[in-house]
Amino acid sequence: MYALLLALIYLAFISLGLPDSLLGAGWAVMHVEMGASVSSMGVLTMIISGSTIVSSLFSDKLTKKLGTRVVTVVSVFLTVVGLLGFCFSNKYYLLAISSIPYGLGAGAIDASLNNYIALHYSAKHMSWLHCFWGVGAIVSPFIMGYSLANISWRGGYFIVACIQIVIGFILLATLPVWKVNPIKEAEQKGSVGVISALKIKGVPLILLGFFAYCAAEATTMQWASTYFVQVKSLSAEKAANLASLFYIGMTAGRFVAGFVSDRLGDKKMIIIGTCILFLGLILLALPVRGTNLAIAGFLIIGLGCAPIYPSIVHSTPGNFGLASSGAIISIQIAFAYVGNTFMPPLYGLLGSKIGFSIMPFYLIFFFALMILFTMLTFKVCKKKSESLA
Repeated sequence: MYALLLALIYLAFISLGLPDSLLGAGWAVMHVEMGASVSSMGVLTMIISGSTIVSSLFSDKLTKKLGTRVVTVVSVFLTVVGLLGFCFSNKYYLLAISSIPYGLGAGAIDASLNNYIALHYSAKHMSWLHCFWGVGAIVSPFIMGYSLANISWRGGYFIVACIQIVIGFILLATLPVWKVNPIKEAEQKGSVGVISALKIKGVPLILLGFFAYCAAEATTMQWASTYFVQVKSLSAEKAANLASLFYIGMTAGRFVAGFVSDRLGDKKMIIIGTCILFLGLILLALPVRGTNLAIAGFLIIGLGCAPIYPSIVHSTPGNFGLASSGAIISIQIAFAYVGNTFMPPLYGLLGSKIGFSIMPFYLIFFFALMILFTMLTFKVCKKKSESLA
């Protein structure tokens, strides 16, 4: 039962990653058919992110009332509604409406499952959980690519919606399996609210650190291709392929991290990951004309990023207590999407005015903020626990 539940949770996180890359992969064709500008994709991503932030903030309250298993199943079917809405939309405003359930489902899955794993499982399972998100995010562009070549962009959304429906029914049919971990669910009944969680010493620090990390990660994901085109003068096709190196590095890194994270602990994993990604940033910043160092740089940055997100989330119950973890993780996920939404466009604005070669320095700024605020959080929480001992 224990292994089956883990498999179901991993499956649910694949379902979280699957829709994430579809819009970017298909928008070049979609916007023409919809009569929308290329830049109007930004409005859709902001609606999706805004909906995700809302559902993340309410996920702790919903989880206490309905339980993680019900929230997860309902959220998967919400994403199905959004995906089918995209599939059958013939106007841009219908895409905007469909973006709401699309984002609401993603935020609730993200926050509730991250908290569930942090409460019930070791650090290695948190790493592997996010590794499976990467599997979904890597697979979906290939689905869209196949659909563009053989059907249409609508086929990509329909195929992923069908996969989500299958996952949703598997989760629905196996609801009783979730009862394998009943003890900490009961402990969560008295969990603090979002407002109270913000007042806990150390929480503002980790939120700032998490925001900074997600800002840098999302900037790398969204702008790597443009960097290769604008700075290294590659064709758009080659640049798009090389941009996947960051995803590959991060997914592979999370798989490997799962084998050592229990032994090393969350704090050490964050430090090691930061050291590795700064090596990648140095390679990216070196003023050489070729592409080899940049290719290696993005791959190493991905490897370095791999353990940071899972380790920050997994450390939450240990730093702040079981009763606070649900509310704090829900705020963390919300801050993640704020960073994802607003900081990559800022880089685009700066890059268009100063030059896209500023990417390594832009990333260094946010990653430095991340490690500063994260280590301060561990220090504050350690002092607090020592004072209570």
